[in-house]
Amino acid sequence: MHEDVMEKLNERLKDYIPTNISTPVEKALYTTESMFGMDKKQADEIRFKAVKYAFKHHYENNKFYKNICKENGIGPDDIKSEEDFVKIPLLPHRFFKDYPSGRDFAIWLTNLMSTEIPKIVIKGKNPSYDDVIDAFQQAGITVCFSSGTTGKFTFIPRDEKTYKMGQYAIARCAVEMLSHWWDYNSNAYLLFPNPKKTNIYVGKVTNVLYDLVKDVRVAIDRKITTDILRISMGITFNFKERMMSKIAKSATKRMNEGMVKNIVKWVEEMDKNKERIIFAGAPFILNMVMDRLIEEGKKFDFGERGAVLTGGGWKVYEDKRMPVEEFRRKVEDTFGIPPENCLDLYAMVEANGFMVHCPEGHYLHVPTTYFHPMVLDENGEQVDYGEEGRFAFLDSLATSYPGFIITGDKVRLLDSCPSCNRNGVVLEPEVERIRGEEGRGCAEEMRRILLEE
Repeated sequence: MHEDVMEKLNERLKDYIPTNISTPVEKALYTTESMFGMDKKQADEIRFKAVKYAFKHHYENNKFYKNICKENGIGPDDIKSEEDFVKIPLLPHRFFKDYPSGRDFAIWLTNLMSTEIPKIVIKGKNPSYDDVIDAFQQAGITVCFSSGTTGKFTFIPRDEKTYKMGQYAIARCAVEMLSHWWDYNSNAYLLFPNPKKTNIYVGKVTNVLYDLVKDVRVAIDRKITTDILRISMGITFNFKERMMSKIAKSATKRMNEGMVKNIVKWVEEMDKNKERIIFAGAPFILNMVMDRLIEEGKKFDFGERGAVLTGGGWKVYEDKRMPVEEFRRKVEDTFGIPPENCLDLYAMVEANGFMVHCPEGHYLHVPTTYFHPMVLDENGEQVDYGEEGRFAFLDSLATSYPGFIITGDKVRLLDSCPSCNRNGVVLEPEVERIRGEEGRGCAEEMRRILLEE
């Protein structure tokens, strides 16, 4: 990334950057020249120090994780080189779904945390998940959640430091890949929920967008709680909720009509005024808008003034997954936005690692300085580059919880990008769920809220 772009970005993101950058983790995120293009030897050294520091931090400050390490006979002194990363105990992603309810949910969240817990005031004898989340938020801890198709949530607590590092990381990774396009004097349409009205991760993680461009419009501008998300996904516990589900479904078509109409109107205004635009969020929402424009015989030519940054999954209907290449062609045909300005971002609620398409070949580049990816076979052993397996990672930015996790995603990791000259490892462009794992994805959650019949 050019120095002038980096300087402008850091000025916009100064509220996310600590005044005293001291730890190896902070240095890996804030002081490095590139997330994706550093000299390999240098990046490996920075990442090693960051991950080792994070492992030592959790070992010393997290009782349950220290017990897991002791059971495995592993301590911080055993991590002497990157080859020793395989010794670091990994938590299965299902671990973050195994939670109780009521006040016990608050205790479960605090036991996950490796940082000092502020005083948290929870009202009522039997608080809901959302009551607990709100109480944590008031104490400065952001509890983000995501959901699979079964309605079982994943909850991740982030203290202020971890949340700000994650916000800076997603902005830095996205802007670095779109550095040829990024300009603060742009307008964004966020195709996700309003981050100021929900703790659903897909919304909350995009809060930094308001600092990156001059104006942001939101497609889903209403509060989304755990109960609303669960009921939207068809998981109801009583008659009242079944009635709520029916009412919500009958209102959904009208809401979708209004949403698409608003986005089309915005596009026409932006085109008329020759403004710069970016769509950020769920690809299926933009696909709905493109279908409407095609139906009405409308096309635009934003060219280099336009960009698209999608995230969350590629199902456009329950039985149809849109190929990413086909989506890019449709974007270019409808909006005139070139493929190099149409990128996808891969992330998850448990991580602060943001893998972004390169403009040249649309491979998912892994941020090399703070995030260590792994691909494992059925026995938990690492596979070679190019082989298919289960995605796992060591995330040094996760200071408030142990970010050493095995996911339910199927990936292939390559030792270099076949299409561009950036250093570092990449994932092949499209990521799928492993057979037997419940369907999941940020865009999938939104699709079910808006489209499920």
